[in-house]
This record gives sequence, structure tokens and C-alpha cells, in this order.
Amino acid sequence: MPKNKLKLTLPPGSIEQSSTTPTNGYGDTNGQKNDLLRGSTIDHLTAKLEELDMDDKQRKKIEVFLCQKEKIGVNLTDDDFEDLGELGSGNGGVVTKVRHKTSGLIMARKLIHLEVKPAVKKQIIRELKVLHECNFAHIVGFYGAFYIDGEISICMEYMDAGSLDLILKKAGRIPENILGKITCAVLKGLSYLRDKHSIIHRDVKPSNILINSSGEIKICDFGVSGQLIDSMAESFVGTRSYMSPERLQGTHYSVQSDIWSLGLSLVEMAIGMYPIPPPDAKTLAAIFGPQRENDSEPICSRPMAIFELLDYIVNEQPPKLPAGIFTDDFKDFVDKCLRKNPDERADLRSLQVHSWIKTSEVDDVDIAGWVCKTMEIFPPHSNDGGTMEVR
Repeated sequence: MPKNKLKLTLPPGSIEQSSTTPTNGYGDTNGQKNDLLRGSTIDHLTAKLEELDMDDKQRKKIEVFLCQKEKIGVNLTDDDFEDLGELGSGNGGVVTKVRHKTSGLIMARKLIHLEVKPAVKKQIIRELKVLHECNFAHIVGFYGAFYIDGEISICMEYMDAGSLDLILKKAGRIPENILGKITCAVLKGLSYLRDKHSIIHRDVKPSNILINSSGEIKICDFGVSGQLIDSMAESFVGTRSYMSPERLQGTHYSVQSDIWSLGLSLVEMAIGMYPIPPPDAKTLAAIFGPQRENDSEPICSRPMAIFELLDYIVNEQPPKLPAGIFTDDFKDFVDKCLRKNPDERADLRSLQVHSWIKTSEVDDVDIAGWVCKTMEIFPPHSNDGGTMEVR
């Protein structure tokens, strides 16, 4: 069978959304007074929370967040912030921890340097304002965006435990029951973006899934700005390794592409290493101990150049979880995510009713305790709780 031809191009502007402009008066970017969160608008946003799949505690936290935004306003500038240090970098941007001077509020500020015309920067800022409407328990909160000295600044909710790629480095690998809770949150977040805003994430990977010391799990960096995505296309090398085969081939793609990226991320977090090419039996034994006799593992993994790696994703068999270590339900969930043909891949709705997810939803797992212990941080209200079992 001939190999598929690999085209390393990013499909332009295929975000599935009806509009990239705000729909309820989020105002302009020229410094004029903006009524983003005055009376009727914040009431409108609060009323919309009642329609969403959140419990009372989650809904209350969103309301508090909206009140914080109302107090600080939305016409943010560089002078509003005190830099508290770098949190990380990637995708052409650096993320710093900052303090809003007048309110004392801690935020995460992502700075993206772009060599584009001023008109394009203004369009990016306008498109990013859609994020003001994305208020959900599993979506990182958005305070505002502005540009100065050639850099776009995106001000977001600060998640003190960090991203899953950093947590993975500390933990070595992430236990299955923790991954179950993470996956429940990610599926809800992706469904919210699709159903309420017609947005495809386009960049699902461990570094774009964040956790805080309260155990909240939220996704960030989803593709609301076509101009920003196109402008940053050349810096997306790291992201391409999580792209689905259809995206790498430059063909039409949909939210099914996010499902592939989720499945690949789950395998990586479960075994503690990027799974393409697959690890050999010796590597797995070093991670998990000796394998079962009936395991048949692939040849030893080796470093790959980026082109070779992407060619492998398109033309070779997708990765799987190793046998004899994880539950059958978890293995089946991942297998349904990692079908090379997007028409054969599970969709969001079927995954949300998968037996692994249903079990994970009711499983009593102390996410906050696990992440605080792993990242060596204190919970918001420290107390002496009991012990916790992780699988």
C-alpha cells in the first residue's frame, strides 16, 4: 500500500465558528471607555451561567471571577502590571506571573512577539475579545488583551499548580485515576467551546491543560483568532507532534482532530514519555517493571527528526497503552481516540458516555491533594486530611 503524502502545512482559517468578533458590546481597542462589564453585561453573562453544566460551587467561582473583571476593567495596559517572574514558554510566547497593581490580583500574562502589520495586531486583539464570553468551569479565565512594542499580551487566570507538562516532569507519570478526572474536565471544556461558541481548540496537549491547588482543571490557548494562528504558524513545531494525521496532510479537519490530540496526550501522561515512536519492552520495564509474557512490544524507540516524526504519525500505526498495566476501559477509551481515520474516531458525545468516563466521574479522587503534593505547593486552605490512593 502506498504511503500517504505528507504535506507540512497548516490549513488556513478553518476554525468552525460563525464569527470572530464579539457579540455583546465588548468595545474597541483605541482606549475609549468600554462598557464590557457594566450592569447589564455582567448580568447577561451571569444569567448565561445558569444554562451550563456546572455545579453551584463552580458557578459561584465564575461569578466571583466576573466581579473581579468588573473591578479592574478591560482596558489593560503594560503599566497596570508588576512582573513577578517567568512561568514558562512555548508556541512563540513567554508566560509570566504578574500582579495587577491597583487590585493586587495575580494573573498569568502571555507575551507573543509577532512581526506583523499594526492592522493585523488590531484584528488579533478584536478576535481575542471573544474570550470574554468563554466563562466555564473548565476554561481558563480571560481578563483582556493588548499590544505594546511589537508584542501581544494576553492576560489570563493564574493557575498556581501549572500545566500538565510541568506536572508530568515532576511526577514522572500521572496515575490513571487522576487522568480520568483530567479527561472528564477536558471533554466538558471541549464540548462547551464547540456547543456554545462553535470553536475547535486546535492545540490540545499537556502544556495547554492547567491545574490549580484547588484541584480545578482548565484548558487554555484554544484557537479563537485565525489571524493569530496564521501569524504563529511557523512556530508551531512542538504543536505539530500532537496534530492528527488529517491535519498534518493539510486536509479538512474538525473537532475530531482535538480527539486525536487528547488520546495522544493521555498515552504520554500515562507512560511518562511522548509515545511516538512507541517505547520498547526494555523501556516499559524500566517504567513499570517486567511486562507480562504475552506482551508483544515494538522495536526500541529512538529520537526522530521532526519530518520523520510527522511522517510516522501519518503512515504508521497509532500508539497504544501497554498491556497489563491499565484498565481495559482506559485502553479502549484511548484506542477510540487514536483512530487514524477521523470518521472512525470517537466523537465528543460518545466519549462523554464511555464507561471509563462514567467511572471516573463518580470516582472519589483528591486531585488537589495529589497535585499539591506533586508540585510541593500549599492548598488554598491547608488542613490535615486523610491519605489518598492513586493507581
